[in-house]
Amino acid sequence: MSVFAVEYVYAAGSDAIRDEHRPGHREFLSGLAGEIALVASGPYVDGSGALLLLSAPSQAALAETLKDDPFAVSGSIAALRITEWSPVTGELSHHA
Repeated sequence: MSVFAVEYVYAAGSDAIRDEHRPGHREFLSGLAGEIALVASGPYVDGSGALLLLSAPSQAALAETLKDDPFAVSGSIAALRITEWSPVTGELSHHA
């Protein structure tokens, strides 16, 4: 299983839409389990977007799953970046 850093960049003027869909967005993320699971997530303090850390078998599988996020469905996300991440220290590091 790999860890991926997912960056959401919120669409300009989408504050009200995100407020409306935030409960569903959080329920969606907390409901992820099994092959794709949420490690941590939260918005940037400046309100421009959010960072999510997720474990998944592949980037393609994760991208497909994130299409169902209520923020994505509602058009609140202007840009999405998924990057495989290899933590070498800290709680998420892979110990040999």
